Amino acid sequence: MSNPAVVKPSLRFGQVVIGPPGSGKTTYCQAMQEFLTHLGRKVAIVNMDPANEGIPYSCAVDISQLVTLEDVMEGLKLGPNGGLLYSMEYVEANLDWLEGKLKQHSDCYFLFDCPGQVELYTHQSSVKNIFSQLQKWNFRLTAVHLVDSHYCADPAKFISVLCNSLSTMLHVELPHVNILSKMDLIEQYGKLAFNLDFYTEVMDLTYLLDHLAADPFFKKFHHLNEKLVEVIQDYGLVSFVPLNVQDKESMIQVLQAVDKANGYCFGHLEERNLQAMMSAAVGADFQFSSTLGVQERYVETSGKTVEEEMMEL
Repeated sequence: MSNPAVVKPSLRFGQVVIGPPGSGKTTYCQAMQEFLTHLGRKVAIVNMDPANEGIPYSCAVDISQLVTLEDVMEGLKLGPNGGLLYSMEYVEANLDWLEGKLKQHSDCYFLFDCPGQVELYTHQSSVKNIFSQLQKWNFRLTAVHLVDSHYCADPAKFISVLCNSLSTMLHVELPHVNILSKMDLIEQYGKLAFNLDFYTEVMDLTYLLDHLAADPFFKKFHHLNEKLVEVIQDYGLVSFVPLNVQDKESMIQVLQAVDKANGYCFGHLEERNLQAMMSAAVGADFQFSSTLGVQERYVETSGKTVEEEMMEL
């Protein structure tokens, strides 16, 4: 007697939103939910952060119903970092609970609002295993990795961001879109040394090494920085999409990159809504996909010559 065929769950699409603490993950989820709802896409947000309090959006599934960081810290006498690692291991051990909750929203597009601890995405395996199990449940996911755009103004921090982004991409093993968030604050802590496309396309990083060499502190680490830059450029995987969640054109650009990464194809109704939104936002001149358009909007230009700027740098 043959075994009955196993019925696979219907195909579901979504984003796992990751990034360091304070990079704007929760704000992104709220803004993307509103944006997709206006397009006609039914959205369910899953809060995967057991330390996330005061959630501003309506939450379809909340992991804090299973485990909270406060309870773990109090019960096991752990600090916040150890408590969060334990919490994600606990979620991994109770995936049947998560599966049951997700089945209640089978016709939705999912946004997974994940914790911000960097170790979870660079070498600890719990979150990676959770993502892997979601794929086995027929989820088609894109990892949306947010980092603060103002790090571009500091060459040392930008190289650190690149290393972290590359490590995350290799460890998580999902289609990946790196986001420079809070574009309206990109020059909050200093001027950019190069045009914005240098940072979004991650061009020849040896120019950044020259800037670091001018700093007495980093000069002695020149050889180390040189090797880090070589690793980043040898892989050639990291690039960024600029984002300001209050800007519709910016959100469209990010959504197109995400949908391309996970293979989501929207229907005719959503396409008409998208076209209407684009025409209402910018008329016939839709140029936000051009990095030059982003730079003109958010990066302050100076009237100085190139030679004068180089002398200052």
